[in-house]
Amino acid sequence: MPATPRRIRSDALQNRERLLEVAAQAFAEQGLDTAPAAIAKQAGVGVGTLYRHFPTREVLIDAAYRRQLTQVCEKVNDLLTQHPAAEATRMWMEHFIHYATAKSGMSEALNAVIASGIDPYSDSRVLLTDAVATLLAAGARDGSLRTDVTPDNVLLLMGGIAYSVQHGTEEQARPLVDLFMDALTKDSTAS
Repeated sequence: MPATPRRIRSDALQNRERLLEVAAQAFAEQGLDTAPAAIAKQAGVGVGTLYRHFPTREVLIDAAYRRQLTQVCEKVNDLLTQHPAAEATRMWMEHFIHYATAKSGMSEALNAVIASGIDPYSDSRVLLTDAVATLLAAGARDGSLRTDVTPDNVLLLMGGIAYSVQHGTEEQARPLVDLFMDALTKDSTAS
């Protein structure tokens, strides 16, 4: 008879979440120079707890990256419950730019993950495409966004904006997001 999987205690889940939050920030700021012991200390747990959840540095980096991306994508539903679709889309774009520029410091760490044989990007495209598709569908329903734009096109342009400001400031992205939103809103298609 197969054993039933053990439920993870709530304090263990909290420790895991704290570790991921601290790790994402530390790897983004310090890259691979970040010591796992320092991450554990800053998260308020022992190094044994860190290694129990994440047996290698690469597993920790991968999990921290995936958690951040999931949070960015889940933000869509929160925004749509509180704002009209076009406004939620703009706010999500700004959130995405913040995420992408903060993640740029993590690239060295992500390269080490890839070198270890783990693909941190395996789910990225699907998560992001679904998030953007949700925004575009809401905009189509309320008539505020164009219906002839694909999620892939939005992601390509958002990636371009994020790349163009990765060594600058998020403030530099604002006029680019403004231009993009002008192109996405339904009013911009009227002649």
